[in-house]
Formats: sequence, structure tokens, C-alpha cells
Amino acid sequence: MKLLSLFSHKGGVSKTTTTFNLGWQLADKGHKTLIVDADPQCNLTALVLDYNSVRDIEDFYKENPGSDLSAGLRPVMSGRLTGLQPGNPVKTGNDNLYLYCGNLALSEMETQMSVALTTSTAIPAIKNLPGSIGELLRLTGETHGFEYVLIDMSPSVGALNECLLMSSDYFIVPTSPDFFCAQAIKSLSNVIPKWNADVAPFRDSEIDYKIPEIPPKFIGFISQRYRPRSGAPAKSFQRWIDVIKETVSTELIPALDSIGMTITNDEFAQYSRTDEPYNLANVADFNSLIAQSQKFNVPIFALSDEQLEQSGVILDNMKESRDNFNEVFENLADELHQIMRNV
Repeated sequence: MKLLSLFSHKGGVSKTTTTFNLGWQLADKGHKTLIVDADPQCNLTALVLDYNSVRDIEDFYKENPGSDLSAGLRPVMSGRLTGLQPGNPVKTGNDNLYLYCGNLALSEMETQMSVALTTSTAIPAIKNLPGSIGELLRLTGETHGFEYVLIDMSPSVGALNECLLMSSDYFIVPTSPDFFCAQAIKSLSNVIPKWNADVAPFRDSEIDYKIPEIPPKFIGFISQRYRPRSGAPAKSFQRWIDVIKETVSTELIPALDSIGMTITNDEFAQYSRTDEPYNLANVADFNSLIAQSQKFNVPIFALSDEQLEQSGVILDNMKESRDNFNEVFENLADELHQIMRNV
């Protein structure tokens, strides 16, 4: 079982949609997959369960005990040294894909995680908190026989994300072609090495729920949310995609390589479907397809012709876009599977 985090502390990069689409594609390929909503805003939960039913989410939690991440963490957060039990993820519209729901209560746990990261030596009783979320996900994954666990993280550099990322096996960074995303990549060159140093005390074998000794490896980034022209990004978007590629190459990779937190360029080239170092995929803006995806709670490439007809847009254009996205995410799922299986 492998834990893959999708992380960017810059919002609006289609991270949640990508988690859903990628998880569905992996499930379609026969890999039993769990997608985890670790964002207190619960966008992934809303996307999968139906936006209209989220107002009744508390009733859903009661009817499906153990289905949300915060419920699984509650024993440790309430002061017990041990007591984690595997979660009870819910099935999605794909029989091979399951969701571990989000909950606004995760935001309340952020403070506890932060305190634990900075004062555990003074208060030994809370030393289990930082590693508890990774332990919970592994326990849940192993109990239910998941091959892959994909984690949709919030756009922040808070303690919860620090513990999630550092408990993962791999991570990828979704990006959008703009100045702020380029700055975010540069920022990660400082943030992630700091996180790696911060969690060192929580790799102690005497801790019940410890952070893994081997840190996660950066696999690559995804270029998305650009407008295509003749099958490629329009010139204004390509400029920022190139800047992001350069920043990954000159800033992020050297910072991560020095602490063993990235796959090598040769490893990437061996399994990647692209010829651009660490650029896993180019994903155009979903445009009108996203509305239909949200309406029917399926990925854009799983929309039927009948569902597309209800969009009011020319069907042939929609079908072509859907099929293009299917190819992109199928290739992405294949290359990530190969990398996580072999590297």
C-alpha cells in the first residue's frame, strides 16, 4: 500500500478535482483506491457525495460511523496514548474507489498538532499526535486492502499538512500557470526541508505512532488550468508553465535532493509519459465539463453522452474534450503506478 499526497499551499489549482479523477482512473485500472479528504473545507467530500446533500452531512456521519477522518483521530486527540481504530470509508460511484470523508472539525485539531510538534518533549503525553494521522491512514488502508491512498490536502503550511505530508510515501504538486504558483514552488523549497527537520524527533522508535523514518519522495508536478490553443497551452499560459518548470529544476529539486526527498531525473524519465523532467502531465482547464462532473458526481472522463447532452454545449466538442481528458488521466495513472511500484 502506498500513500500519495497531493499538495500545494496555493489554492485554486484543481487539486481536489485531480484527486478525484486520478483516484477513479486508478480504480478503473483494478487498483483498489482510497481518496482522503484532509481539507477542513471538505470540497472532495462535497464533490463525491453530491453538493446538494452536504447540508445534511452531520446526518451522513451519524448514519456512517467512522467514515470521516476527524472521527478516526478523536481517540488520540482526546488524550488517549493509543486507541486508533481503522476508519470506515464509504463507497463512491466506482466500486473500486472509496472516500474517507472530511470534516470541519479537522481545523480544530490543527492547533493540537501544532502544539505537539513544538512542545512534545515538555509534554510527553502528546508525542503521539504528529504521527497519528499517518498511522490512521495506514491502518485503514491495510484493514480494507487498499493499494493506493490519495490524500487531498488543504492549501496551507499548517501543522496538519506537515504531519500528513511527512507521513506519506510520495507527493506531487498540482500547479496553475501564474506568478503566485511559481512563488509557491519557490516557497516549498524552504518549507519542506524545514518540515523534514521538524519531525525528526517523532521518528523515534519508542513512539507508538511515529512519523516514518524514510521521508516522502517528490514525484513531480502537474501543469493544469490553462487554456489550450491548437492542442497546446496558449502563449500567455506557456510562459508561466516554463517559469514553474525552471523553478522546480533550479530551486525545488536541489533542496529536496539534498535530504533524499525526490526521485531522480533518471527514475522519472524511465516511467514518465512526458519528455519534460518532473512534469507529470499537462491538464487543460476543465471549463464547462466541471459543472457536469459535479452534477453527476463522476469524473469528467466518466460522463456519458447522455449526461453531456444536458450541458447545452455542442456535443461533439464536449465528447472530444472528455476523451482527451480521459487519455491524460489514464497516462497519469499509469506513470504514477509504475513509479510507486518501482521507485
